[in-house]
Amino acid sequence: MEGGGKGKVVVSGQHGFTKGKSCLTNLIDFYDEMTGWIDEGRTVDIVYLDFSKAFDTVSHNILIDKLRKCGLDEWTVRWIENWLSGRAQSCDQRCRVQLEACN
Repeated sequence: MEGGGKGKVVVSGQHGFTKGKSCLTNLIDFYDEMTGWIDEGRTVDIVYLDFSKAFDTVSHNILIDKLRKCGLDEWTVRWIENWLSGRAQSCDQRCRVQLEACN
């Protein structure tokens, strides 16, 4: 754990909004860990979810209902529902430029 701004503590694995770290360092750390697990013979499943437009265009209730109807297990549906509840997202121009470069 490291000291963050304004008295907050962040974990060493935090990359976003951390000085000296970026989307690239996050991907490199993730890749190194996953390839290490594969080298050890462990099974690795990776799922990428992009909710970037869901906040603006999709009713969360409709999304959750469709996930249930598609047969997604209840634990995962409830996790996504919890993740979407009461969240807001904002970035300044520097953040947007960094995020656009990573996508």
